[in-house]
Amino acid sequence: GDKSKIRKRHLVLTEELLKKNPNLCTYNETSLNTRQDILVSEVPKLGKEAAMKAIKEWGSPISEITHLVFCTTSGVDMPGADFQLVKLLGLSSSVKRLMMYQQGCNAGAVMLRLAKDLAENNKGARVLVVCSEITINIFRGPSLEQDDNLLAQCLFGDGSAAMIVGTDPRPGLETPLFELVSSAQTIVPNTDSHLKLHLREMGLTFHCSKVVPSVLAENVEDCLVKAFEPYGISDWNSIFWVFHP
Repeated sequence: GDKSKIRKRHLVLTEELLKKNPNLCTYNETSLNTRQDILVSEVPKLGKEAAMKAIKEWGSPISEITHLVFCTTSGVDMPGADFQLVKLLGLSSSVKRLMMYQQGCNAGAVMLRLAKDLAENNKGARVLVVCSEITINIFRGPSLEQDDNLLAQCLFGDGSAAMIVGTDPRPGLETPLFELVSSAQTIVPNTDSHLKLHLREMGLTFHCSKVVPSVLAENVEDCLVKAFEPYGISDWNSIFWVFHP
């Protein structure tokens, strides 16, 4: 709708794929194997597209990437999507990898926090951060008993993002766009049932309480105080920050 500001979304799913796999279209149909087969193959490929753009913008040789942090919500497998991406990009076989699954919407913030710590604690490190999300795990027919899933299908699409994180940029060779100053994480008490994802034989089920917007509004200031008080910042409009449940 108008409030979502969503005008266009991209999906790996095609009509042909759905016709070949009708179990993806029916609510509560056993379909996890079908979804897994698609995700394990496509998640690294989508991640590669974003990674190649980030590496090109960075402008340094791919051999200088020392760490890879990869995140996706679905498609748990071993070897993981991080291993597959190493092969797809031709990264060094000794690149240090970290694979994170099941982070949901919080993935981007988690990955940047980890990349910042890795870069600051390993001199000369250049960390390739990749998030790749394909929503086939939540795609299915509607259910009157569980309308949360329809909300998820209205909001989310497929996509990937990537960046290079490091310290001490080399003049003339690297041009940083942002500085990651700080990150923080806060658990709001008694909210563990408000946002949930459960992996079932029919895929990933999405559960979102109607009170989420009001809970965020009531607690955002406390989260900001905890994050920025150590830096003496109390004017939230004076800085650039991102908040995500």
